[in-house]
Amino acid sequence: MAELALTTRPESPDDAVQIERLHDRAFGPGRYARTAYRLREGRPHRPDLSFTTLVGTLLVGSVRLSAVRSGSINAVMLGPLAVEPAFEGRGIAGALIREALDACRAAGEELVMLVGDPPYYNRFGFQVAPPGSLVLPGPVDPARILYVELAAGAFERAKGAVSPL
Repeated sequence: MAELALTTRPESPDDAVQIERLHDRAFGPGRYARTAYRLREGRPHRPDLSFTTLVGTLLVGSVRLSAVRSGSINAVMLGPLAVEPAFEGRGIAGALIREALDACRAAGEELVMLVGDPPYYNRFGFQVAPPGSLVLPGPVDPARILYVELAAGAFERAKGAVSPL
């Protein structure tokens, strides 16, 4: 398989339509029923922490982060993370996650949460939240609630209900 010339860059307002179409292809209409979407519904994501990947002018990947609060700490929720199905398995998602986490560190964020597969996200430092420690606004498998501390002790201050900011 030939190497792709990938460009990862901060999300631009001009990317919105292409990102929505990517989400349609990657997740389908059922995505709106997921608990993680309830945290984002009707609220803007953080453009300063959100990134896209392009092959030429074709948008093939996107990661967005949104502001949330839990316990006594403001944090960010990673997601949605989407890669064009035809481009999966080429490291695009990993590059987007690393870029987003670096931006979070640079912005002084202390904690990043997500709902996802532990075997995939462990490589980026995410770990499973102890059962009942983070409560999301809807049904979710507790083994899929993950977090990574960007500042020591941040998770201890985050325990409880997770709500959008």
